[in-house]
Order: sequence, then C-alpha cells, then structure tokens
Amino acid sequence: MDRTHRAELPVMGRPAPERADAARNRRKILDAAARLVAEHGPRAVTMNAVAHAAGMGVGTVYRRFGDVGALLFALLDEEERRFQEAFLTGPPPLGPGAPPADRLRAFLHALAERVTGQLSILLVAESASPPARYRSGVYVTTHTHVALLLRELRPGADADVLAHLLLAPLAPSLLEHLTATADASRDRITAALDVLLDGVAPRPHPEESP
Repeated sequence: MDRTHRAELPVMGRPAPERADAARNRRKILDAAARLVAEHGPRAVTMNAVAHAAGMGVGTVYRRFGDVGALLFALLDEEERRFQEAFLTGPPPLGPGAPPADRLRAFLHALAERVTGQLSILLVAESASPPARYRSGVYVTTHTHVALLLRELRPGADADVLAHLLLAPLAPSLLEHLTATADASRDRITAALDVLLDGVAPRPHPEESP
C-alpha cells in the first residue's frame, strides 16, 4: 500500500529532463532568485531583477518560468524534498505505518507549520499569480497525498475535490490573516483543523479506546 502510494505521488524539486544548457539556466535563475530573497526579501524578486542577478536576458527568465509566481513556487519546490521524504518514508504518524486518519491529521498539522513558516515568500508568490499555487509541484504533491489518504478513509467520497477543500484553509493569504489580524496562534489553527477533520476522520472518544 505504501509503495503504491509513493509511486502515485509526483516528485517535488525535480524538473522534467532537459538539455544541459536549459538545466544550467534554470539553476542560475533559481540561485539568483534565492539570493534576492535572502538579501532583500521576496518582494524584491521581479523578472528583471532575477535576469540581472543571473546575468542573462529577461526573455530567458520569462520563457523558463512565465511569471514571478511560478518562479517563486519553483524556488519553494527546491526546499520541499525533505518534507516529502518525511511523509513518504519517515516515522509515523506523518510517515507510513500509522492509520490513514492519523497520517492525514499529522500531515495537515505539519503543513500548517510549514506554510506559516514560509508566509512571506508564499504571499508574494500567491499575489503575483494566484493560479500558480495550484500548478506548483508543492501543491500537486500535497493534494495527491491528501487525496490518496482520503481514498483509504472514505472510499465513496470524491477524494480529489475533498482534498482541495481540506487544503483550502491552509492558503497563505488566509493563514496570514489569521496570524496577523485575528491573532490566531499555531495551536489555535491546528485545533481548528482537528475540528474540521473530525467530520472526515473522527477521533475515538476516550471511552472508545481499548
């Protein structure tokens, strides 16, 4: 079951095979974008600024990534490999070996922590190109993982749509609102996620435990 689950997941941070010169350009663009984020913050990332920092024409940057949102999400893809390994091969409950309900809960908790920890870059990427979030390797892999767990939990449910709806509360703009405006702590957010999840994967009451 776990091997099948892993085989169905797209791999993050690994672009499709490409020519050596295209791969070098991709690497130079991502390195330049990472330097801009580290030195000036994500709002400093524009296609012109990245092209200048990478020492190439802006047309090359546009052809490779299309827009700033896609570029920033690609930069995030580079940082996701360890997280993917954790939920594919790491210890339970995030990794294999735990019941799907426990894995789903652990995954959404971990994802909430990751999104709140990367809010600054995610907010810029989301505002630059809202649809890019759903095309990014990070989101595609996240959605696939959640949908696979839901198929185990609720075989009769529309797992693809339900996975999107469960991930919707973790949109960067909403989490930014909750943490900055509504003063919601991470514990409050994960507790509220648990209430939502109880409708999909109810937790046993203490008297029901063996």
